Amino acid sequence: MYLYRAFSQTLNQKHQCFYMKKILLIIIGVLMMGAVHAQSDSTTVQRKKVAVVLSGGGAKGMAHIGVLKVLERAGIPIDIITGTSMGSIIGGLYSIGYNAQALDSMVRKQDWSYVITDKEDLRNQSLFDRKKQNTYVITTGMTLGKRDKNAGGLIRGKNLAELFQHLCTGYTDSLDFNHDLLIPFACVATNIMDNSEVVFHHGRLPQAMRASMAIPAAFSPVRIGDMVLVDGGLKNNYPVDVARDMGADIVIGVTLSGKPKTAEDMGGTMSIVGQIIDMNCVNKYEENKAMTDLYMNVDPRNFSTASFTAAAIDSLVRYGEEEAMAHWDELIALKKRIGIDESFRTTIHHPLRPQVMTEKMRVKGFTFENMTLPAERFLRQKFHLNKLDSIDTELGQELTTSMRVDLFYQTAECRFVPEGDGVKVVLTAGNRKSVQLNAGMRYDTEEYAALQMGIEIPFKTAVPIFTDITLRLGKRLMARGEITFHPSSFTRPTLSYTFRDNNVDVYVMGKIDYNIRYNQSQAEFVPINFNLRHFNLQGGLRWDYLYYRNKLGSETAEQISLKNEHFISYRARLSYNSEDDWYFPTRGARFNSEYAYVTNNFTKLNERADDGSKLGKKTGMSEINANWRMSFALSKHLTFQPMIYGRMLYGSFFPIIFANTIGGTWFGRQMEQQLPFAGIGNMEYASNQFVAIQLQAQERIGNNHFFLLRLAGAQSSDKMKDLFDDRPVLGVQGAYYYKTMFGPLGGTLGYSNHTKKLNIFINLGYEF
Repeated sequence: MYLYRAFSQTLNQKHQCFYMKKILLIIIGVLMMGAVHAQSDSTTVQRKKVAVVLSGGGAKGMAHIGVLKVLERAGIPIDIITGTSMGSIIGGLYSIGYNAQALDSMVRKQDWSYVITDKEDLRNQSLFDRKKQNTYVITTGMTLGKRDKNAGGLIRGKNLAELFQHLCTGYTDSLDFNHDLLIPFACVATNIMDNSEVVFHHGRLPQAMRASMAIPAAFSPVRIGDMVLVDGGLKNNYPVDVARDMGADIVIGVTLSGKPKTAEDMGGTMSIVGQIIDMNCVNKYEENKAMTDLYMNVDPRNFSTASFTAAAIDSLVRYGEEEAMAHWDELIALKKRIGIDESFRTTIHHPLRPQVMTEKMRVKGFTFENMTLPAERFLRQKFHLNKLDSIDTELGQELTTSMRVDLFYQTAECRFVPEGDGVKVVLTAGNRKSVQLNAGMRYDTEEYAALQMGIEIPFKTAVPIFTDITLRLGKRLMARGEITFHPSSFTRPTLSYTFRDNNVDVYVMGKIDYNIRYNQSQAEFVPINFNLRHFNLQGGLRWDYLYYRNKLGSETAEQISLKNEHFISYRARLSYNSEDDWYFPTRGARFNSEYAYVTNNFTKLNERADDGSKLGKKTGMSEINANWRMSFALSKHLTFQPMIYGRMLYGSFFPIIFANTIGGTWFGRQMEQQLPFAGIGNMEYASNQFVAIQLQAQERIGNNHFFLLRLAGAQSSDKMKDLFDDRPVLGVQGAYYYKTMFGPLGGTLGYSNHTKKLNIFINLGYEF
């Protein structure tokens, strides 16, 4: 027994020793692995830190994307990134995971003509609001009695700020740019209060980028505390020193400058302003250039800071890529200095980042800041926020647009704050506008000059109520006042009064026959006014009073007795518009229709003799009119647009003021019932039953040049059964237009078998 116990103890001791040795070996192994890992980490740490520095330059900064493409291709790691102005935007987005290919795709998809303005995104708003946007050249809001912190430039930069907010989803809170971003980042702005350089190492990333690119006078400055911040290029347009201070061992820098300008190049205001800015942007340039290990300068050639067209972006990205490829051997040699071999390939951060614009995020709640309870209630009803369980940036953009358009806030912001497995949606409003001023101008060879001005005034009521006053000056004078109630998400009952002083030339077979001058008073109550995304339905009651001032005609003009008269009509209108452009669509459809029952005593239409006596009671006149156009893109530049339209009158008596008229390019040009017709340039009366078809080919050349060819045919008669008895009216028209910020600029040349003469029409400006 003793021997057994002794053997057992000895065996246990051997087992214990064995296990001790095994544990010791495991510990040693772990330590060795740790040492190897530490050695690997040490190798990583020993690799020199590489910084990329991107200068400012407005649209020219698109070239930075081409350079980044080559750096990725060469396998150059980027540990730090700094930038100024456009360099801060490209660099800031790169630091949160947008690789070069994603940036290239993103900048090409943006509508820069919208982004760099303060226009509202009305694609999802009512047709009424969209029409206003395509009528007025100038639209500005004013907050009386309060200082507008977002003023100070031609452009407030609301759309830029909103774009940055959406692109930086997940990085919109106050952050440490050195630790909270995928790549440490910094950007530069200028504080005009003391002319000091401000370097952003922390804060809200979208706000920092917006401040860095606030070109003085062009964009409003960004106010943070006591600082008023503008473009960082005024103090440090090429911030290599900032990258060095962040620990960069090697700096790769990119600037954007062409050939020096001469006195002959200073031919306009913008060229002079640009030269002043360029001269101020040389601060620190030589010192920073001397601290650059690999310097690249992209020559933008003929492109400027405002070259945001698709063709310019394509060229600038290519120029950047070509400049970087010219330094390919230097990039490969630089890898050895960095401490990596030629086969090293850097990790492309966050390859799914571009989906941030479309991905759905779970909603954890809503917070409303600087907003009244009625405004909050309105947004909850319109967008069904109480039932909303997910959101994306597109819906966020619709929310901010509604806050600015429907609720009249000067600025609006929608932020997604991460919270658990979702986001908290924070809606922040700026000052509420006291008034909004609108102005539109146009010139054409028919009316010559015309000016239209509008003022919108919101009432501070529980239910949103707006007053809209419009004044038109020109050959056709018009004054209109309208009150709109907005009690729910898509209903807008309206009450309006319009006064018109019309001066109308009436043509017969292409020759002027007579002129009518008359005043028209019109009051309308529309209790049914439903507005959805592309759809509007109206129903109401209208009163018209016609006061005829005089009629001047030729000796052969038909003698028509014009008597002052009033009418009461019941009207229903249906409109649909999904076209992607108001004047030159490439896809979508447009449909408008209206039915009216016209009386002068609510039920009947009494015809009167020349002496004013009644000729008897007759049933009211019925009016049906409609037009439907579709757009089909046959290629990238060619669009086919068929349209069918017409107007039918039924009854035993037809007042001359409601008779069918045709001619011109637009619906309702001189009289609200006027129908366009290719080849007939001026207004002519037509039969009571009129139907037409128009085939249009639209060719876009470049970005803003449009060539149009229209073929039209029509049948008309006083009775529907005789519609096809007469020969058809045929017309052809060619047109050229250049799309400008003031509206279409161009003209038409047409011919019809009705007028048997060429017609020329020149137009500049939006139609109103």
